Formats: sequence, structure tokens, C-alpha cells
Amino acid sequence: MAALSIFLADDHTLLREGLRALVSLQPDMQVVGEAADGRLAVSEVIKLQPDVVVMDISMPGLDGAEATKQILSSAPNVRVLALTAHEESEYVRRLLNAGATGFLLKRAAASDVVDAIRAVANGQVYLNTTMAAPGLVPRTHMPHAAADLLSERELEVMRRIALGLSMKRIAAELNISPRTLETYKARAMEKLSLSNRADVVRFAIQQGWLGREEL
Repeated sequence: MAALSIFLADDHTLLREGLRALVSLQPDMQVVGEAADGRLAVSEVIKLQPDVVVMDISMPGLDGAEATKQILSSAPNVRVLALTAHEESEYVRRLLNAGATGFLLKRAAASDVVDAIRAVANGQVYLNTTMAAPGLVPRTHMPHAAADLLSERELEVMRRIALGLSMKRIAAELNISPRTLETYKARAMEKLSLSNRADVVRFAIQQGWLGREEL
């Protein structure tokens, strides 16, 4: 199995060196590039197409949110794990809106960093407990209770999509055909006015589906 390719974007050299050393110790990961500012991160990530970008929120040139937005517009298959010293919900909200699917505080343990990278690479969502607190995600255009709009089966499908499960696994767990699953998904997305997986993740956090214990 090919090693996960990791790109490090942080303006603190010492932190990047520590992350590089940590990643290099993992047999299933390798660092393929680094950047100390947001603009360089965008150009290098688009060129290298790594599996995961570990992205600092506060960087010169472009901040982490804008860099993430630009990266994902050109390289939608790249996953972004935001690494930040800021615990304020506004910082997290900006990265979530930009499309990041993982958020980790810089004071986290080394094992948490590794777990977060693997989770994000596998299409899952990884959040610190404090970052999944109620009120983190704006409620604009988002209904408060999914149960008010979705059928029980549609709700089961959306929860699993938000948790990063593959469509094949979801179909198997619910014992339905892939075509039926796509029908439930499309119907639920339309009811909730959601356009993509990033919208599903935002909605899931609002609903309290993505507490740390579920990841």
C-alpha cells in the first residue's frame, strides 16, 4: 500500500520540523512538501496533489482559510487538516466553510496528530471536542432539526455520509442497493438544500452528530 503523502503548511520552522519528524516515524506516511506562507502552499499543493495538507490558520501571504479555499477549488480530492493555536470558534468556522474536514489544536498530543491525519485521509471528519460545541456552525439556511425534514432512512444515510463512510459501506450497513442509496442521498440533500460533502459536514456538526466519541 502506498504511503500517505502529507504536505505541511506553517510559518513556524520549528513546528514544521517537529511535524516532519513525527510523520517520518509513521510507516504509512511521508512528507512530500512544505510551505511557510499561504500563497506558496496553494501553488505547491496544486502541483503535488498530496493526500493531506496540515494547514496552519495564521500564515503570511494568505491565511489558512483562503489557502484552503483556493486549494480545494483546484484540487478537490486533497484533504485539509487545520492545525491551530486558536480555540475561538470563529477560526474553526472559517476553515470549515472553506472545506477543511479536520481541526486540531497545536497543543494536541503527537498521537492525536497522527490519528487526525489518518482520519482525514480516510475521508472522515476529525474535530477536537471543544470545536464540536453547539453553536460552532452558523445556522443560516440550515434547519435546526433534521428529523423535521428527513425520513428515518434518509437520516441514517446522512449521518453515515457525514462520518466519512464510503457509499459501498453505507449500502452494506443499511442493506440497500447502491441505486437506492443514491436516491436517499439525493432526496435528503435536496430537502436540506445541501450541495456537497462540506455542506453535509457543516450540517452534521450543527446537529451534534460529530462529537469526538463518534469519530
